[in-house]
Amino acid sequence: MLSRTGRPLARILFGPVARIFVRIGISANTVTVLGTVLTVVAVLTFFPLGYLRTGTVVAAVLVIFDNLDGQIARSTHTDSKWGAFLDSTMDRIADAAVNAGILIWAYLWADAGCRVWILGGTLAALIFGSVVPYARARAEAVGMNAAIGIAERADRLAFTGICVFLVGCGLSEWILAVGMWILAFLAAITSAQRIYTVYRQCASLRQVSR
Repeated sequence: MLSRTGRPLARILFGPVARIFVRIGISANTVTVLGTVLTVVAVLTFFPLGYLRTGTVVAAVLVIFDNLDGQIARSTHTDSKWGAFLDSTMDRIADAAVNAGILIWAYLWADAGCRVWILGGTLAALIFGSVVPYARARAEAVGMNAAIGIAERADRLAFTGICVFLVGCGLSEWILAVGMWILAFLAAITSAQRIYTVYRQCASLRQVSR
């Protein structure tokens, strides 16, 4: 499958593990699906039980090891459009699970004073966050490029993880409440950037065709 992480550092960190996986016959797509399943299980288990720190650390490790699929694909020369599609689809599932885990935790554990703010911010982040990759995918489907924005997936995941981890360390739950609304705002801006970028590209094509 296609990897977004072909940088030398990624090859150094994950190359040895990827080679072991190749030797024992584990495919890139298997790693992609397994990583997603484990991420979903982790966040939907630890977060609802109140173990925010543990859930965040486990999810972070699994997200980091998401680099393995690309390493394996390059090692076995199995890069494919199917792999790229599968990877992107699994990413959407994992992202939704993280937000769902936060929603369940907030409903069960958050103080009444900020619960509604966490729930609202998380829902807003989930909605606008889903538009970000969709805008890029639709742009590419019509021959445009929308790979821009101030808050791409890695940025949003890192920001969410930091907020959740800090609350799990005993800091104010308002960190998560404010953080999720900030995340929703950044995702909305990123979506708007991508929409405007595609609009300008389409406008340029219309002018050229005249």
